[in-house]
Amino acid sequence: MKTLREYITEAEEKKVAIGHFNISDSVGFWAVVNAAKNLNLPVIIGVSEGERDFIGVKQVKALVETLKSEGMPIFLNADHTYSLEKVKEVVDAGFDACTVDGAEKPFEENLKITKESVDYAKNKNPDILIEAELGFIGKSSKLLDVLPEEIEVSDDTLTKPDEAKEFVEQSGVDLFAPAVGNIHGMVKGGNPKINIERVKAIREATGVPLVLHGGSGITDEEFRQAIIAGISIIHINTELRLAHRQGLQKFISENPDEIAPYKYMKLAREQMRAVVQKRLALFNNL
Repeated sequence: MKTLREYITEAEEKKVAIGHFNISDSVGFWAVVNAAKNLNLPVIIGVSEGERDFIGVKQVKALVETLKSEGMPIFLNADHTYSLEKVKEVVDAGFDACTVDGAEKPFEENLKITKESVDYAKNKNPDILIEAELGFIGKSSKLLDVLPEEIEVSDDTLTKPDEAKEFVEQSGVDLFAPAVGNIHGMVKGGNPKINIERVKAIREATGVPLVLHGGSGITDEEFRQAIIAGISIIHINTELRLAHRQGLQKFISENPDEIAPYKYMKLAREQMRAVVQKRLALFNNL
């Protein structure tokens, strides 16, 4: 089976993107897996520090490895990892990728923890992909009434191509996640617009594949343009959480006496699968 790096290279050549979907339990896991199987596409499972604490680092790794052994192109990323200690944990566990999140830190502090993470990871496993973030886009994967005060989206606050180039060259990361108008979470009145020209400029400046965080709430046309401009991986989380809750609420309201989890979670899983499948089809021009 091809490596994640090879699938990313192939995606760039085809002008498509690999879908990255966060999970925190087996319901989300099988929703993502079933969607990817239906379309016969590679997929990345993402687990943040909180999600890893809930599902288990070794446990989610075992789930992914079971399907890999059957030939499924499924990969595991340690999303939003804030400390070197946590980076070491997932590198030692054999994850395929790790997102080092120092986006809230000053440039030099962000660079320091990222470079330390790259050095440790590459000495332990040269095949693991390390991703860095530069530009703060918030933390919460939830529905938002308005854009949070701590997030400002303007040309001046977006990631700058020259700073991105310096960061990538000095850190040695494999993947880079910029702030280009994207935010974590979904604003009820509509998310900010993606600056497509900035995406293109950062891809040209850094020379590495780009990752778009905060994909929930972005329009289909913006996704298409961003992929052409240089985005190779797209993260979706809030949309899945919303589908999970709506499916669960609907089933329980219609079946108030049902107490078997495997029955009342089915609709939640199915609605999550539908979201994943729709996004995968869009990202791959299907």
